[in-house]
Amino acid sequence: MENDDGARPDNEAQRHKDKMVRRKAVQDAEVASKTIEKGLLIVNTGPGKGKSTAAFGLALRMLGHGRKVGVVQFIKGAWSTGEQTALQRFGELVTWRSMGEGFTWETQDRDRDVAAATRAWEAACAMMDDPDNSLVILDELNIALRYDYLDLAGVVARLQARRPDLHVVVTGRNAKPELLAAADLVTEMGAVKHHFAAGVKAQQGVEF
Repeated sequence: MENDDGARPDNEAQRHKDKMVRRKAVQDAEVASKTIEKGLLIVNTGPGKGKSTAAFGLALRMLGHGRKVGVVQFIKGAWSTGEQTALQRFGELVTWRSMGEGFTWETQDRDRDVAAATRAWEAACAMMDDPDNSLVILDELNIALRYDYLDLAGVVARLQARRPDLHVVVTGRNAKPELLAAADLVTEMGAVKHHFAAGVKAQQGVEF
């Protein structure tokens, strides 16, 4: 029996199988060639939604392996978020420090913002120095760097000097080029469409 185009179904299935066999061989060789294991500096940036969400998804993956996670929030400290409540249910596996005081247009006080960012960075350094932490998330650190609340060169140098097996995720829009250059993995979230532009407010379980 033939299809409408004259091809026999069994021949089509065999061609697909042969193609996937070749594809698997290429993929297996590619995976086998990667032998380095190291702590990664990951940057989630860009104008689109999902930068922090992706970081907390990675935290959940780490926790699933029983590995400890530290979180420092540089800007969103005034918010009560679902991810904070959920991750803190893992008990001693999670250390969470919300140290921001809201976005800069809310505080309207640069000295206050600089002081809050400095305290948050000190907490971040302590977390990175804790040998029990496998992952440290520096949520919205890019915002603090964008407004020059912290010394960029000092922050990048400290991130590069972290212990070799520690993974660090930095989130926030407008990541500085120096940080991007130092990172092992950079993901830019694109803004294709956002419900906020249509008048939809921030909603529980979606934005916080």
